[in-house]
Amino acid sequence: MIRKLWIALVRFGFRLLYYELAWTYDLVSWLVSLGEWGRWQRAGLSFVQGPSVLEIGHGPGHLLVELQSAGYTVIGVDLSPHMGRQARRRLHKKKLPANLVQAKVQDLPLDTAVFHTVLSTFPTDYIVDPESLTEIYRVLRGEGRLIVVPEGHLTGRGLLHRLIDWLFRITGQRSGAFSVDKTHNWPDPDLWKPFRQRFAAAGFQVSIKQIQFERSAVTVFIAEKSAT
Repeated sequence: MIRKLWIALVRFGFRLLYYELAWTYDLVSWLVSLGEWGRWQRAGLSFVQGPSVLEIGHGPGHLLVELQSAGYTVIGVDLSPHMGRQARRRLHKKKLPANLVQAKVQDLPLDTAVFHTVLSTFPTDYIVDPESLTEIYRVLRGEGRLIVVPEGHLTGRGLLHRLIDWLFRITGQRSGAFSVDKTHNWPDPDLWKPFRQRFAAAGFQVSIKQIQFERSAVTVFIAEKSAT
């Protein structure tokens, strides 16, 4: 009972962060990563293939700006109207198109086989929902790829690092994410097994990369769609 109440409380907190308190998202992300959050988000960009990209869960729109500035044609999807407004303001400020859609990933109002890459950074558990993966597979072109950045973690051993790691764990954002019950992040081969199985069941071939930075590391999933 206590565990269920705690999970409900955590989910409510994340809902506030993505909706009514979305204006605090960048600050909270910076604080809980000691400034590494942007670096973690951008870790997936080197695996993007184009020219057509769909970002799901675009949040405040930082990667939408980076992708368009790099020459990609980008559409962003997010269910939160609060995040949509932030992203739209950020894109307009940079004089970039704001091709944004408010929708659930499980029911994308987009054409079939149009994107070379679908990108998602720090998604919640909707990313392993079979309906989400079916929709993502549908909108990807043959040999398209889904890139997911599920977690990043600080590598320091100081008191502050341990405190932040503890906060990630008690809120379910650590230990492999999405209810994988482990006590460390890498390189345990079983750590991401449920994640791999969901992607494989949807028809993807999956590889996992870990990118090391000076003060942190980040995990990147690359799920490839077959050519046919």
